[in-house]
Amino acid sequence: MSSPAIPKTFSLYLDVVRFGAACLVYLYHSNQRWLVEPILPASQLGHSSVIVFFVLSGYVITYVTATKERDWASFTASRLSRVYSVALPALVLTVVLDSIGRQLLPDVYSGYPFDRFLPRIAGSLLMLNEAWFVSITSFSNVPYWSICYEFWYYVAFGALVFLPRRKAWLVIAALALLLGPKLLLLAPVWAMGVVLYRWQRLADISLRTAWVLVVGTVIGIACYLQLDVEHRAGAVFEALVGKTRFIEFTFSRFFLGDYLLGLLVMLHFAGMRKVAPVVGQVLVVCERPIRLLAAYTFTLYLLHQPLFLFWGSVLRLDNKGYTAWLLTTLLVAASVGLIGAVTENRRRGLTAWIRRRLTGSRDHSYSV
Repeated sequence: MSSPAIPKTFSLYLDVVRFGAACLVYLYHSNQRWLVEPILPASQLGHSSVIVFFVLSGYVITYVTATKERDWASFTASRLSRVYSVALPALVLTVVLDSIGRQLLPDVYSGYPFDRFLPRIAGSLLMLNEAWFVSITSFSNVPYWSICYEFWYYVAFGALVFLPRRKAWLVIAALALLLGPKLLLLAPVWAMGVVLYRWQRLADISLRTAWVLVVGTVIGIACYLQLDVEHRAGAVFEALVGKTRFIEFTFSRFFLGDYLLGLLVMLHFAGMRKVAPVVGQVLVVCERPIRLLAAYTFTLYLLHQPLFLFWGSVLRLDNKGYTAWLLTTLLVAASVGLIGAVTENRRRGLTAWIRRRLTGSRDHSYSV
């Protein structure tokens, strides 16, 4: 049976969601009183937006293994190039930008570490910043934590797809021992994206059912946010494990609420997959700008915090209104555009190079 294709309008919708979620994460992190005294609208949605990314990532990775990356070398080369084509420049630039920004406006960086360079750099390169109850912040780049989760989800999923089942489960057991409970707790959220792609009953729903899912999940997500389920569920978990252990779970401590939000997002995508071809022609008209913005999403996500801290320190403008924040945001956007143009243009070559190293092939035609 052939693997189902993603309808063009739904693909565009996912790109809009991806870029929008990255912007919400930027709002969350840039909502700092030294930069902008008024509280930014929708600036409390940072963690929720990462949960959207996780479901979306699981869906997309399942799709590419079913349609494009059908052997282990192609999958490994593409995943490594996708991650490190941005993660490596992000790590280097974070250190450089932090070192300069700290000289310009030290108080801004007081809450971010700039020490123990070896473990911070090694942890970031090996994607082990959040193993067990360790939480090694990648200097000022707080959002880096999520790629340290996703990277290992790629590895586990690749093992399940490309290895014999017994060996795959041995690999996953070894990963669980290496990484600890934090990454395991959010793995089901990422797996919801896998279910979304593979569960045929979700793909075969009627248009009427799809509309019910779309409308119902929009209402459900609005209620989730309005009722602050994330923190209410977190309080339940804190009561069970105690405050000290709760803090040690860092970005996984809201997992109970994350499961509910992940389920709502998965069902929303299931509905939109059927609805988008009916109502999504406006997305087709805007295809070029949507694809362009989506192409820079990863760079925006992984570099926005060190960039806005740096540019805010350079400008040092009055924070009473929105002027300082807007100018800083424009400079961040320009920086992301310049950096992303380099990282995205080099990714295909990096993919082909890694694949040749893995297979010993001289084939120069491979690209994704």
